[in-house]
Amino acid sequence: MNKETKYKKIIILLSMVIPVVVALLFSVNLKRLGFDVEPLYELPPIYAAINGFTALVLIAAVIAIKNGKRKTHENLMKFAIVCSIVFLLMYVAYHSTSDSIKYGDINHDNTISEIENKAIENTKYIYYTLLISHIMLSIMIIPLVLTTYIRAWSELFDKHKKIAKITFPIWLYITITGVIIYLMISPYYPK
Repeated sequence: MNKETKYKKIIILLSMVIPVVVALLFSVNLKRLGFDVEPLYELPPIYAAINGFTALVLIAAVIAIKNGKRKTHENLMKFAIVCSIVFLLMYVAYHSTSDSIKYGDINHDNTISEIENKAIENTKYIYYTLLISHIMLSIMIIPLVLTTYIRAWSELFDKHKKIAKITFPIWLYITITGVIIYLMISPYYPK
């Protein structure tokens, strides 16, 4: 039995458990549960920067493998996975201590008034299209990254290369849209 077959059940389990746990943690607001915590407003720019940095690491990893630098590629890909895990931990920490920010909510009353809606009417469809695609692909990327990694680790390089051609552009899209989404919503964070 090769490593891919051996780890297939773990990949499936993690691919189901991670999004559910993140959704549950996302919905838990420690302040509303009575904990004395300050909102972690400093985290969104940090995890947006991590997303941008991860995009650069992914691009560098592809360049490395195209230049025959397998070990560099391997190390960069491991680092990209670590960056994504750190991003996810910060994202959950932020959303566990802070109310969600509504796109366009300039006065922070958690509703979008007619005036606020008018101000974002040209950009809200772009924002929500990016946000929804980003979230959906973030769920899909989990089994893709894990399978791609296991195939490389198992030295099934032909199969690895085949799935990496799917995984890379999706993962890159997620990291880049994460930065764009942050830049679009950042004016609505409380100062």
